[in-house]
Amino acid sequence: MRTPEERFAELPDYPFEPHYAEVRLGNGSGDVVRMHYVDERPSDPAEASGETVVLLHGNPSWSYLYRHVIPPLVAAGHRCVAVDLIGFGKSDKVVDRFAYTYANHVRWLRETLFDHLGLRDVTLVCHDWGGTLGLLLLAQNPTRFRRVVASNTGLRAGGGDLGPGWRSVAEWLQYTQRTRDLQPGLIVDGFAQTALAPAVRAAYDAPYPGDEYLHGVRRFAVLIPITAQDDSNPLIVDAWKVLEKLRTPFLCAFSAQDHVSRGNHEALSGRIPGAQGQPHVAIPNAAHFVQEDRPAEFAAAVTSFIAATP
Repeated sequence: MRTPEERFAELPDYPFEPHYAEVRLGNGSGDVVRMHYVDERPSDPAEASGETVVLLHGNPSWSYLYRHVIPPLVAAGHRCVAVDLIGFGKSDKVVDRFAYTYANHVRWLRETLFDHLGLRDVTLVCHDWGGTLGLLLLAQNPTRFRRVVASNTGLRAGGGDLGPGWRSVAEWLQYTQRTRDLQPGLIVDGFAQTALAPAVRAAYDAPYPGDEYLHGVRRFAVLIPITAQDDSNPLIVDAWKVLEKLRTPFLCAFSAQDHVSRGNHEALSGRIPGAQGQPHVAIPNAAHFVQEDRPAEFAAAVTSFIAATP
């Protein structure tokens, strides 16, 4: 399914031109779906830094999340590519909810970023579920990336003790599956410290004119690895075999008040060699959606890291 374009009319602070890539659905039929991305860069080539920043959103947001992060990065000379995951934003939505898997999401990203756009020497900026998928993409294509900035995210296989986070996982799983009128704008508002304006909340709801468009949003909760038999475990285990040897510069820019990650970046920074000795930051006065709470500070952290790791 494709969200009608009029749903995206007059979004606050989102003036970006749309771009699209066709990717294989992956059901054996040869069908393709359309993936949307923003592609912004300095208007004067003389001001370009030569750096490309890929911005990956999580759940239930879309590239609209980065609307206040992209302009300062472009002002610093960087090209910014912000993708809408399949099932989110201006990208197509798949009717078959079982199509939403880690493997398919990563393949869709690879086909858009590498096969379609041909990107190399990328600075990956990834948040929430965009971090989980981004780290998997990084592990499968390490030579494509120059540096990584991870925010309020992680990558873990199922089968271990979820510890105190178990209750939150169970509550989130039940909420996403049992709530009839699921409103992404309400969720983003509740997971940010900044109270979102009604028009901003409506922008997060814009991609989903009906519940049948929300399969991708609902499905991420089901993909959380819990048991040792989880389908995604081999993919994650293989990824860590690469990440635990990866010396690509790696920065954690987490939120000080994120109740999801609780500002704990050691699960990444403590295992990835490229994260050793980096100036990891806990951005103050920011909850899970740091791009809503402190977009200027978040963009500054990315810009400073790029400058420090030429």
